[in-house]
Amino acid sequence: MMTIQSLSPQDAPAVAAMRQAASAHKGEKLGPEARPMFDAMFAATPAAGDVRVEAATVGGIAGFWLRLPAARPGARILYIHGGGYVLGSAEALTHFAVQIAARVGADTFVPDYRLAPEHPFPAAIDDAVAAYRGLAAEGAERIVVVGDSAGGGLTLSLLSTIAADKTKGMVQPVGAAVMSPWTDLTLTGDSFETRAEADPIFTRGVLQAFADMYLQGQDATNAKASPLYAELNSLPPIRIDVRDDELLLTDSIRYADRARAAGVEVTLSVWHGMPHVFQSSLGNFLAAEQSVDAIGAFLRQQLTDVFPSISTPSEA
Repeated sequence: MMTIQSLSPQDAPAVAAMRQAASAHKGEKLGPEARPMFDAMFAATPAAGDVRVEAATVGGIAGFWLRLPAARPGARILYIHGGGYVLGSAEALTHFAVQIAARVGADTFVPDYRLAPEHPFPAAIDDAVAAYRGLAAEGAERIVVVGDSAGGGLTLSLLSTIAADKTKGMVQPVGAAVMSPWTDLTLTGDSFETRAEADPIFTRGVLQAFADMYLQGQDATNAKASPLYAELNSLPPIRIDVRDDELLLTDSIRYADRARAAGVEVTLSVWHGMPHVFQSSLGNFLAAEQSVDAIGAFLRQQLTDVFPSISTPSEA
């Protein structure tokens, strides 16, 4: 299923202001020196109340637990942050991840996976998989995985990696939600041409620089780097939210098409006018609230399907 979300009149002025502000910086390549700026941007996301944030290690990977006062027993969220494999941190993303955790009603772990260029591929996916396996080893009965941008790519790579691991009775994810996932590090999607002018933030050069720092000469078609090329059989239901005018649009569309062809239940929602990972701009865009609410409802449904006796927040 694919739905198109039109730009609302309420969001139009804020989107226009965002585009004007971003235009002066479009195409600027970002390296490790941009990490403080990137973290500050995401740390500005409003935090949901009554959630305890705890530094922790899961599966040997440091990160943060987001603990809810009345969390679903046995249910966990693994949230994997974005940043082009070069930027981002678990601590900076806790406010945004809390917003999703509160809507789903499940304790959430945000891993601080290793970043490039200091730690090139496959460090990030190895850490994401280790954190997932750690949740399973600690007794999580059902796990949903969420990721944005490069973290969305890691989420989808993780799904295929775990699905391929049939040994030791590994607990399989029951659902996943990704926001503007980067699924193809070869940068071959049509939207790199058709959305080159429309994208207010990225250029091919910016994303190529991220890919080069992460891959450092390794094959961009490796399934663990680019989930578009992975085996997609036996994956859980997936929700994909992406904006219409971004370079990564066809990364989402092509992945959704391939996943559906493999028998995966996929919900694709395309949002007009919004910036990349606009969901973190809660309080600034009505669409951010709508998208995060829809993601929360989708993930709750995946958990309710296996925990039918547990009421969701909307049912309480």
